[in-house]
Amino acid sequence: MSAIDFSHRAKTPELMDTEDCDFATFRGCLVDLARVNRLTLATRPTIAYFEKLAKSGRLPTGRPVEIVDVGSGYGDMLRCVAEWAARRGVPVRLTGIDLNLWSEQAAREATPPDVPVVWRTMDVFDFRPDTRTDVVISSLFTHHLDDAALVRFLVWMEKTAAIGWFVNDLHRHELPYRFFAAASRAMRLHRFVQNDGPISITRSFVAEDWRALIEAAKIPAEGTAVDWWMPFRLCVSRVLGQ
Repeated sequence: MSAIDFSHRAKTPELMDTEDCDFATFRGCLVDLARVNRLTLATRPTIAYFEKLAKSGRLPTGRPVEIVDVGSGYGDMLRCVAEWAARRGVPVRLTGIDLNLWSEQAAREATPPDVPVVWRTMDVFDFRPDTRTDVVISSLFTHHLDDAALVRFLVWMEKTAAIGWFVNDLHRHELPYRFFAAASRAMRLHRFVQNDGPISITRSFVAEDWRALIEAAKIPAEGTAVDWWMPFRLCVSRVLGQ
């Protein structure tokens, strides 16, 4: 491997974003990504955020909590949220938004019919609900955006969410880059995942990146936190009205 400069975000394109492929190929990629997410406990930070909202009494009562997942992919994060809500006795209404039509089809096929979720294929910036959504989440989505689009996304979340929002993404560091490159080959993961996984890490963030982006989007510091989670997740949480 050639030397990688981890001091700044890379701009290398990913196959998931650029290669035209059929449904079976794209679904295979999503299935293996979901497998990686399970192995790396990727849902843990997001569920901890909802648990914090529940314990603090911030979630509404008497109606379902409206939750939107941006870049919902295979839908594994929303299915995990639905499981948490069922255990907690919290009624929810879930919406998964993704730009890729194959994602909607794959997520719908993988989701039991009793899970209260609607899948939509669209650009997130075209999503303008009549009333503010309670919570907006994303997982492994923001590293696909350049800094300008990221600032726009932060502003969009701030305007769209009534209670708060949560970004779950990767920490840019050489260690996970080297480990994932080797492990994905050893596990014989989908070729998209082998190619895009290390690239995703180089496109991701350090804490200073997020602080600069939050400042550029004029997001108040109060109620906003940037936290590191094992293994090499960097998450941004926001609770409005604090």
